[in-house]
Amino acid sequence: MTFALENLTVLDLTQVMAGPYCCQLLGDLGADVIKVEPVGRGDATRQATGHRLPNGESAAFLAVNRNKRGIALDLKTEAGREAFYRLADEADVVVESFRPGVAARLGVDYPTLRDRNERIVYASISGFGQTGPYSQRAGYDLIAQAMSGIMSVTGDADGPPTKSGVPVADLSAGLFCAVGILSACLSRESTGLGQAVDTSLYDAALALSIWETSELWATGRAPGRLGSAHRVNAPYEALPTRDGHLTIGANNERLWQRLCTVLERPDLPADERFTTNTDRVRHRVELAGELARTLRTRDTEEWAELLLAAGVPVGPIRDYAQSCADPHTLAREMVLELDHPTEGTVRSLGVPVKLSGTPADVRRVAPGLGEHTDELLRAAGRTDEEIRALRAEGAVE
Repeated sequence: MTFALENLTVLDLTQVMAGPYCCQLLGDLGADVIKVEPVGRGDATRQATGHRLPNGESAAFLAVNRNKRGIALDLKTEAGREAFYRLADEADVVVESFRPGVAARLGVDYPTLRDRNERIVYASISGFGQTGPYSQRAGYDLIAQAMSGIMSVTGDADGPPTKSGVPVADLSAGLFCAVGILSACLSRESTGLGQAVDTSLYDAALALSIWETSELWATGRAPGRLGSAHRVNAPYEALPTRDGHLTIGANNERLWQRLCTVLERPDLPADERFTTNTDRVRHRVELAGELARTLRTRDTEEWAELLLAAGVPVGPIRDYAQSCADPHTLAREMVLELDHPTEGTVRSLGVPVKLSGTPADVRRVAPGLGEHTDELLRAAGRTDEEIRALRAEGAVE
């Protein structure tokens, strides 16, 4: 099988989520991703408290490190750095997630590697970026969501600021970094030169705030929390039924009329509070109350069937056990089963991008710490005797 990125070699110096997720995406698309971990402890996610599989593997580590080979190097030693340089000299991309300045102290920063390999694309993911007054701060998804404004608009209107249940700053930083890397690689085809790619959790979280900043700049007022409601459309939110909740997206006049017909509420379009979308947004709370009064008379699935038949976009609120067992999820190959050497069959999320000519594929589970060290060092020209010597002095594992 031919893969879109099969000729791309990526050195993954990242840990935890944003960087590993970025590199995993590249690996899914065919890149040869080499995860470079510290000797002894590896990626922090290996040791972090959290959910473990029956034989002790970190579920979090497996989730964002598939399709990678693994090598363990001590970059604080000259021998460890030299081993890394040999890999970087032949690589296309390096991705790191150190706090700004750490890579330079270790001798694996962009200027150092660029002097050895002018084609290298060097991507950095940090909490706040490589520049700016907050660049030296530690960055986490929670902090980025708080400072970017995301938490100020998440949750119920009368509730406290709330973190998104999904780590959107981490994951979007990984996505934006992957876009930056591929853009730099495409540019290199014409210039012959690599470049630095700089993104951060803070930048990524802020970049997602499209509707919120547009409201701020249009009105001069900072937007507030709306629960599940939409900023510019109504009805477009989760509403209670007799046995649960249903999300309804009747965000244009045609769908609004259809919704009212199915609900048998001809009084609603005639109500001056709900005549136009602007009116409905202005009176969002009253509208939700009217709709809920009717929706509570039937169960979620019954309403969903009726509304879908009428062409009204709806969806029941499900937990992850339900969504991962959904026949559409399975048809889209979004839940995969992989063979793990110690855990047996493990599940993994599928690849969300489907390419017709060079489809992505999940070819290997996350590597054990240093699983491919010998293989990679031999490929870089080291003899078995040299590898034994490096291991003896603790430079590799």
